[in-house]
Amino acid sequence: MNKAAMKSSSDTLSVLGLKLPTDPRWANLAGQRLVDILTDHAYCEQKAASACISLIVQYPEQESLVEKLSPVVTEEWGHFRMVLKELAKRGLKLGRQRKDEYVNELMKLIRKGKPRQQLLDKLLVCALIEARSCERFKRLSEGIDDADLQHFYHELMIAEAGHYRLFLDLSKTVVPKEEAMQRWQEFLNMEAEIIRSMEVRGDRMH
Repeated sequence: MNKAAMKSSSDTLSVLGLKLPTDPRWANLAGQRLVDILTDHAYCEQKAASACISLIVQYPEQESLVEKLSPVVTEEWGHFRMVLKELAKRGLKLGRQRKDEYVNELMKLIRKGKPRQQLLDKLLVCALIEARSCERFKRLSEGIDDADLQHFYHELMIAEAGHYRLFLDLSKTVVPKEEAMQRWQEFLNMEAEIIRSMEVRGDRMH
């Protein structure tokens, strides 16, 4: 990785709070498997929309959550459709959904028991997924050998950064700010261990 790329990676991690950067080999591997990475990305967007709907349905009494996440449902579904268009432009077809090991590992971190702690953890898991997606989109916008996709992922990177901040801000409405930020740091450390333990694969967004 050259010095400019290293600085860019470091700056992104600093903004997002992530403790471990994506392996620099990942973007090159993803570029070699466009149908797989775009398919996986499409389902990531679909699941993001579904996650927001689930939170709204489960916590209708959280008025701020319902108000703030309702438009995100529309945005995420819009991103799903945008990925489908990128597939179609290249004569590629949406493949079948695959197991998301990264998200499954994050879901194991959600505590059972006290409702507010559980909601806090769910919001922080969503924030982590958006933060890591933002970092991966930046990698693709800088490292993939396709000018259209570089622009596509740069635009999505900006959107994901906004969603990451939204989930983090919502977490501070559920419990005191200090408690939310302490738990966030715990999640960041655990997420880094999950990333470190996973195989570098070009057919997965995470």
